[in-house]
Amino acid sequence: MVHRIYNFSPGPAVLPEEVLQEARDNLLSLGGLGIGILEISHRSREFEAILGEATQNLRQLLGLPAGYQVLFLPGGATLQFSMVPMNLLPPGRTADYVVTGEWSKKALAEARRLGLVHVAATTEGEMFRRVPRNEELRLSDDPAYVHTTSNNTIYGTQWHWEPEVGGRLLVCDMSSDFLSRPIEIARYGLIYAGAQKNAGPAGVTVVILREELAQPRPDLPVLLSYRTHVEAGSLYNTPPVFAIYVVHLVLRWLLRQGGLAAMAEHNRKKAALIYEAIDAHPGFYRGHAQPDSRSLMNITFRLPTPELEDRFVREARAAGMDGLKGHRSVGGLRASVYNAFPLEGARALADFMHEFVRRAG
Repeated sequence: MVHRIYNFSPGPAVLPEEVLQEARDNLLSLGGLGIGILEISHRSREFEAILGEATQNLRQLLGLPAGYQVLFLPGGATLQFSMVPMNLLPPGRTADYVVTGEWSKKALAEARRLGLVHVAATTEGEMFRRVPRNEELRLSDDPAYVHTTSNNTIYGTQWHWEPEVGGRLLVCDMSSDFLSRPIEIARYGLIYAGAQKNAGPAGVTVVILREELAQPRPDLPVLLSYRTHVEAGSLYNTPPVFAIYVVHLVLRWLLRQGGLAAMAEHNRKKAALIYEAIDAHPGFYRGHAQPDSRSLMNITFRLPTPELEDRFVREARAAGMDGLKGHRSVGGLRASVYNAFPLEGARALADFMHEFVRRAG
């Protein structure tokens, strides 16, 4: 066995070891098929069974009501920044965006290329240290939809309540906390998530939408219409087969862990260990996010000087912890502790943080 270190990368992120082992074992032959998972046809009976089980397991984990469709698409969440307004923003209507970080800013910029937009709330003036409260949302008169981003990987903030939009169509980019906790799915008309944080490897994006939103769009390129993919069951063209297969394994793993409620408790315990270490040394560590907006996925903090931050990263790597350097746009440090990240790794980082203060503070 290769020695594995604690991977705090913000994505592509750590995957469950048992999932990696099963995927490895099926590289040469998927079961007794004699064909490896990297070679299998997306039209084969075996892959259609994988896709079907993945869809059903997602429905079970999320408590997905009838009338919602599950799609597995390429292009990452970035393509959804365009597909959402292409499909949901008619001419003359306005889309409302809540801006809480760099990814919601990118989503807003793409929507602006395609139609009318309105910023319903933003915390950019506060360096994105929190998400807006419901009473701060200022919606336009009749928005086609309201777009939010549930977790902000760069700044380490997260919505811990469902945005209240007065019955308007709610769209959410859940890329970095998808499947990390239960959600009130019926509040949302459409959610999308790149898989590479909690659900699988890079290369596939999960889109869940109410079926009535997937209207025929003859004005769009065929691959950019949700209707195309609903009608074809995510098989209009060759999908990212291997990425979907690994998502299928991760969904099985999540069910074995006890589902999303159990995963939420696991994630709370991990994050609490690291936030407690930050709060224990207020003159040395400085958390970026305000306490009520702290992310359970991406924990961001600063040290007194950039030189100490560089030293922290070097010494942590030598101690078997990698991926702790903050995003290049904001600096500092960031510990990403997605679903598959072990509790022991969070405890190791917390212990290292206490010891680092003793040596460097």
